[in-house]
Amino acid sequence: MAEPVRARRLTDDEGRRLQQIVRRGTGSPIRWRRAMVIMASASGNTVPAIARLVQGDEDAVRDVIHRFNEMGLACLDPQWAGGRPRRISEDDEAFIVATAKTRPAALGQPFTRWSLRKLADYLAHNPGPRRVAVGRERLREILHKHDVTFQRTKTWKETNDPNAEAKLARIEEVTAAFADRVFAFDEFGPLTIRPQPGASWAPAGHPDRLPANYHKLHGVRQFHACYSIGTDTLWGVVHRRKSAANTLAALRSIRRARPDGAPVYVILDNLSAHKGKAIRAWATRNRVELCFTPTYSSWANPIEAHFGPLRMFVVAGSNHPNHAVATKALHAYLRWRNANARHPDVLAAQRRERARIRSERQRRWGQPATRAA
Repeated sequence: MAEPVRARRLTDDEGRRLQQIVRRGTGSPIRWRRAMVIMASASGNTVPAIARLVQGDEDAVRDVIHRFNEMGLACLDPQWAGGRPRRISEDDEAFIVATAKTRPAALGQPFTRWSLRKLADYLAHNPGPRRVAVGRERLREILHKHDVTFQRTKTWKETNDPNAEAKLARIEEVTAAFADRVFAFDEFGPLTIRPQPGASWAPAGHPDRLPANYHKLHGVRQFHACYSIGTDTLWGVVHRRKSAANTLAALRSIRRARPDGAPVYVILDNLSAHKGKAIRAWATRNRVELCFTPTYSSWANPIEAHFGPLRMFVVAGSNHPNHAVATKALHAYLRWRNANARHPDVLAAQRRERARIRSERQRRWGQPATRAA
C-alpha cells in the first residue's frame, strides 16, 4: 500500500510565512489556496480533507504537496512561460541580486535604499566591469524569482523550545497513526464588532460601502474552536476571553466526541491557559494526551489552516450590530460547512469554479496574475 502524500516538516520560517498568508487572506487567491494546502498537509490533514477545505481536486492538492517537497515555498508562485532566448545570463542575475541586497551607500550612491528605477540605472551605468541593461519590470521579476522583495524591517521569533523536534515528531506520529482519534484546539480572535472589509458581487462601479464606526463599545470575543481530523468537523463556542476554564470545557467537548473511552490526542499551542495543573490532571484521568506544538510554532496545529476560510467567509464583509448576531452567523456557517462538505451541488460548484479559474485570462489554475512594477 502506497504511503499517503504529506508535506515535509516545515521550518520555523516556512511555518510563520504560511500562517501569515493564510490568516491575512489577502493578495493572490491562488497563493492563499496553495499556502493553505501546504499548512494543512504539514499539520496532519489528509488529502481528501484538504481538497474539501480549498474546494479543489485531490490530484491538484497532491501536485502542490509534491512541488513543495521538491522546491519549498517557491511552489506558491509557479511559473509557466516560453518566449525568446534569454538575454540576461545567470551571472548577470547573480550580479543583479547581489547589487540589490547591497546598501546603496556602500556603492557610493547618495541614498539609503534602491528604487527599481535607481537600481536599473546603476546596473546599466556602474563604474565596474559588469554592466547589465535591464528594464524595470524584468528587474522586478528577477528579484522576485530570487526571493528579494521590498519590505520593512521587522522583528522575528525562532522557536527556542529544546523539545521542538520531539513535539513535531509526536504530532506527525499521532496524525498518521490515529487520525480518527486526533483533534485540534485553538482560539480564533479577537472578534470585534465593527464593519469588516471584504468582497462581494455588486453593480459595476458601485461597491458596497463600509459605514463609519467611531464608537466601539462591545469589547472583543474569542472563538474556542475544536477540529476533528478523522471526521473533518469544526465546532466551538464564543467566550469573552481565553481562560483555563474555557479550555477545559472545550477539551470535555472533544472527549464527548469519542464516548467509547478510547484514548484521544489533542494538538494545541503553549498558551498558559492550555496547560494548567487542573487541565493536565483531567487529561490524565480521561485518557486525553495533550500534544503541544513547539514554542512560536502554532503553524504546526492542524486547525490553523481552517481559520483562513473562517476569516474570509464569515468575518470579511460583515457588519454585525452586536456579538450575539455575530456568534449566530458564525455557528450558522459552521453548520453549513460540516453538513455540505461532500454535497453533490457543492462538488459541481467546485468544478465550475476550477474551470473558471483555468480559463480566466488564459491562465492555468495556480498561475499568478501579472502585477505592475
